[in-house]
This record gives sequence, structure tokens and C-alpha cells, in this order.
Amino acid sequence: MKKAQLRKLALNQRASLSPSVIPTLSNQLLAHFSKFDFSEIRTIHIFLPIAEKNEPDTFLFIDWLKNNHPGIKIIVPKADFETALMSNYVYSEREALQKNLYNILEPQTGELHSGEVEMVIIPLLTFDRKGYRVGYGKGFYDRFLEGLRTLKVGISFFEPGDDIEDVNEHDIRLDLCITPHVVYDFRKSVIK
Repeated sequence: MKKAQLRKLALNQRASLSPSVIPTLSNQLLAHFSKFDFSEIRTIHIFLPIAEKNEPDTFLFIDWLKNNHPGIKIIVPKADFETALMSNYVYSEREALQKNLYNILEPQTGELHSGEVEMVIIPLLTFDRKGYRVGYGKGFYDRFLEGLRTLKVGISFFEPGDDIEDVNEHDIRLDLCITPHVVYDFRKSVIK
């Protein structure tokens, strides 16, 4: 299937989730994430969830990291929809975030981060068994990840979908994708 079809199906699948299951599914994602080796990680980029779109609650990841790995710097994105580029801000607290026109929580002020990023938690609507993802279609993450040497980790409430037929040279493959039941490692095989 092509990205547009897959995006539509995935949006419908996500919309069909009851808001009451989001915390359970998000905690299952966190359970897998918490087993990762963070010994070489100094900075993690984490997207902030759009609650209205039933996205995984990445605040659970942020809170877990702050409690268990306080030395890791957490950075979060702020999107510029005119240039389709993102800036990264050091996360301070939830109260410092405000929603933009697209209901995406973003930092309004704070410390910009421009250095290395060892891990990026990437939003997606669906992904395939080759590690390619379908996002919302603006290309923010493909631009951000281009040329960045980092561990690219997707998180999804659902298992992989059909192969994405219209992958292009700008699409960046995931290294890992966490689902509630399995961690897919596209660098080798499936981790359970």
C-alpha cells in the first residue's frame, strides 16, 4: 500500500482506540523501553504526545528517565511549519509547554540543544517489517534525522502493517520499534 492509504487506515485504527486503553498500552511500551541499555546515552530526543490523536503517552518515558537516569538530557521538539524544520529544547517541566495551532505541546522558551543526540523516540502512525514508517506526512523527522548518527526508535500501539510501496530516498529507516508486545530490531531480528 502507499503512504496515503496506510496513513488513513492508521488514523482510523488509532481513533478507534478507547481513551481508557491509552495508559495501559503506553505503560506496556514503557516496560520495553525501560529494559534498554542507557549506559552510552547522554541525550534523548522524545516527541510530545498529541492526546487528541491517541498518541502514546511519552510523558511516562520522560518521567521514568528523570527518575531512573537523571544524568540523561531530555530534549523535545518545536516545529516550524513554514520551513518544516524542528528545533530541540531541553525539557524542563510540563508546565512550560503550550499547544501550538495543531494541538502539539511545545516549549515556548528555554535552552536550545544543538549537540549530539544518542537516541531519538520517533512518532509514527504505522510501520512495516523493513523498518520504514508512515508519519503525518510533513517530513519533520526525516529532515531532522538526515545525517544524524543516532539510535532511531519508533513507538506504536500496533504491530507492523503492509509494506510501504512508495518509500523514497528521503525516508529514514527505524533501528527499533517498540509495540506493546514486541520490540522489533531492524538491525537484525525480533527481540521479545
